Amino acid sequence: MVIHSALMTPHAGSGSRPGHADEALEFLFRWFGPHDPVQLTHMAQVPNVRTVVTALADFAPGEVWTPEAIQERTELCAANGLQWTVVESIPLHESIKLGSPDRDRHIEAWQETLVNLAAAGIHTVCYNFMPVFDWMRTDFEFRLPDGSTSAAYVQKDFEAVDLSQGMPQLPAWPRGYTAQELRAMIARYEGVTSEVMLERFSYFINQVAPVAEQAGLRLGVHPDDPPWPILGLPRIVTDEAALAAVLSCTDNPAHGLTFCTGSLGARADNDLPAMARRFGSRTHFVHARNVRRTGERDFHEVSHHPSDGDVDLPAVIRALLESGFSGPIRPDHGRHIWGEQAIVGYGLHDRALGLMYLQGIHDSIRAGGQP
Repeated sequence: MVIHSALMTPHAGSGSRPGHADEALEFLFRWFGPHDPVQLTHMAQVPNVRTVVTALADFAPGEVWTPEAIQERTELCAANGLQWTVVESIPLHESIKLGSPDRDRHIEAWQETLVNLAAAGIHTVCYNFMPVFDWMRTDFEFRLPDGSTSAAYVQKDFEAVDLSQGMPQLPAWPRGYTAQELRAMIARYEGVTSEVMLERFSYFINQVAPVAEQAGLRLGVHPDDPPWPILGLPRIVTDEAALAAVLSCTDNPAHGLTFCTGSLGARADNDLPAMARRFGSRTHFVHARNVRRTGERDFHEVSHHPSDGDVDLPAVIRALLESGFSGPIRPDHGRHIWGEQAIVGYGLHDRALGLMYLQGIHDSIRAGGQP
């Protein structure tokens, strides 16, 4: 596993969407906060970018995000020309995913954070229900034929990772784990099936969705990344049937998906346009990226253009729009190009190229053409 700690950053309302009234999508970037090498002012120079996705990484899972801290981040974004409208992510305390006796107090903290965010004008919150780990890769400097680099996942390389050394904090993770912590955490999930995890998710979403609805927020659960079990840990947001099951937990309109084309696209059996068409009306946020599959459980990230990978973004976006999606969308996990040094997957250069490509697709569809 190739990891460069210098580029690692912690994880990451009811306001109306900015922009012109005839815009169907809100184009924006993810920003990791004041320590992100990419400057907000540079993001704001990209055409039609007026909003930003960010989070308060200084709060541990289970802590309430205070109105003062939210206001400080809101004012920082505004001072640099952008409005904070989407949160990615509010991490869930592990007790919620474990179904522990103390989960209710952590759910209450999550609810309080939602109310505080809505009061500040946030309209969408992204989160995930992956146990122990967030998104996982085995190589963060995978070299592509053109000399650019990206992130990759190779199953045999993951199986060769020496977990006796623990797991360092990877990009966008809330934390890392010592070897002892990792062993103990994985042991607590022993025997837990996907059905049990779905029950625990259902308990959580039925507690928080009514609060979000009342506050004017939309919640988007992110697919598992990669979308299959790792280290025997259960995963519940992996394919079309799993997404349907997750959405069936409640029909509350605040409950929906973060449709991530890269996570779902890592599986060859996922028909992304069909899934976008089926779930577009329940999609609250879109992560648009492309992957090249090189094996059943092997893939690497590539440019947003379909010629480079296995994700047909024009077809997916058309399906989303035709099914009623009209929310925020961001380019995800860009390559490192032109010598840029940034958080892995989150440089500005390739994401800006990707965002302009997404806008071109969108403009063509709205004009009645084929992207």
